[in-house]
Amino acid sequence: MTTELAPPRRRVELVSAIFRFQSLFGLVAVFVAAVAFSPRRNGELVFLSSENLFNVVRAVSEIGIIAVGMTFVILIGGIDLSVGAVLGLTAVGSAVLMVDNDFGVLPTVVIVLLAGLGFGLLQGVASAMFGIQSFIVTLAGMQIARGLARIWSGGQGVAIAYGDGPGEAPVAFSLLGERTFNGLVPIPALIFIVVAALAVVFLRTSAFSRHVYAIGGNEKAARLSGVPVTRVKIAVFAICGLLAALAGIIHAGQLNQGSPNDGFGYELDAIAAVVIGGTSLSGGRGSVVGTVAGALLIGVLTNILRLHGVDSNIQLIITGLVIIVVAGLQQLRPGA
Repeated sequence: MTTELAPPRRRVELVSAIFRFQSLFGLVAVFVAAVAFSPRRNGELVFLSSENLFNVVRAVSEIGIIAVGMTFVILIGGIDLSVGAVLGLTAVGSAVLMVDNDFGVLPTVVIVLLAGLGFGLLQGVASAMFGIQSFIVTLAGMQIARGLARIWSGGQGVAIAYGDGPGEAPVAFSLLGERTFNGLVPIPALIFIVVAALAVVFLRTSAFSRHVYAIGGNEKAARLSGVPVTRVKIAVFAICGLLAALAGIIHAGQLNQGSPNDGFGYELDAIAAVVIGGTSLSGGRGSVVGTVAGALLIGVLTNILRLHGVDSNIQLIITGLVIIVVAGLQQLRPGA
């Protein structure tokens, strides 16, 4: 009997492994296609140039950092629609604090990160302690963050000029738009890599991560097992707000401005990266590695389409179709 059941069991394990690493397989497939269809310049593939590859990582760095935080939220079966607006709020805050209030880089970064952390914390409290669905809480949070950003900025973008005089930001903040390692690696890409690496280690080694997965798998069972569900939920939303604020700081540094309209639609891109990465929207299953692969997949796809001059509207359609296909494939996953 064992011999007869072994082949089906192996097939199930193989299928499960494929779905578990679907984002990595998808990234490899899109990468190979990008290489195959890459335009050439002076006889060399434009897509494979080191400058272009690092530009891909730089382009997805803000979304990627937000998506890492979104992964934590979705793992507990929640959602955060406010992250794009929080990015706009914190980008505005970064600009206003330095340009209008003459704050240094360190005080600005600390205040802005604490603002993002606090915003996420309050949303977590509203959702976890008062039982309001995270969709509703963060939808309201999105509106509140946009409103606060408009009030803080006077309803317009705040340009960042660098120097030592009044109304100028410290030159050190401009490093966020620069490259390191002999001008090769963009600073935002490096920050994204560090954040993702720390999140991977944290999710694989901490007791907190086990609580996150337990809540997403079965909240009632987790509560009966002694998991501090309320505290974990609040902490998860706080982490997401903190990372959205970090992305807002990077955004201001890259664009040299903060606008209340910044980050529009970023929440959808972050959710797309998480979904493509294989994290279940019902919670309890997923990984940061998958999310990073999902973000890079979107980045590679967007990059190769831009290299070919494909209309931006067509790019949105293609990306949307990819998300639908990946979400549909998840329904075929064993145990889905």
